[in-house]
Amino acid sequence: MRNVFKLFMAGLVSGLLMTPALAENWTVYKHYDFNKPQFLHSQPFAKEHLVVQVDQGRRSRWGLVLSNVANVLNYFGSDKIQVVVVAYGPGLKLLYANSPYKLRIQGLNAQGVEFDACHQTMLGVKAKTGHFPKLLPQAVVVPGGVVRIMQLEQHGFDLLKP
Repeated sequence: MRNVFKLFMAGLVSGLLMTPALAENWTVYKHYDFNKPQFLHSQPFAKEHLVVQVDQGRRSRWGLVLSNVANVLNYFGSDKIQVVVVAYGPGLKLLYANSPYKLRIQGLNAQGVEFDACHQTMLGVKAKTGHFPKLLPQAVVVPGGVVRIMQLEQHGFDLLKP
């Protein structure tokens, strides 16, 4: 009986350690293939492609990022440009559930902008705090922020690092 209990506890503990980060959308992460980018929003008529890097934790920088994204959407039209915002390192806080920009992110997401969250950064947060960060429902988990940017650049995306 003790051995059964020990096995049960070992399975429970390992299951807790393997718990995925608190994010709702793992579509890209689960089916990630560096050679074949996947997206939350299909943009079949987009002629322009932009990936925006967010790696800083300053709120003023986040406002600039979101303004830049809104400006390119206004200029090209949301059906003519595909925009992916990739947050990693301190920039991941932009996509935290308590983000001061959650309404702007929600609005841009509704216009087809994808917001990618770096899983490697999420693991780092868990190592420091003991838990994964809770993210906005618009966040799409990718294996790594830098890897995602590299992937998108290799597939014709222009990089903007405000």
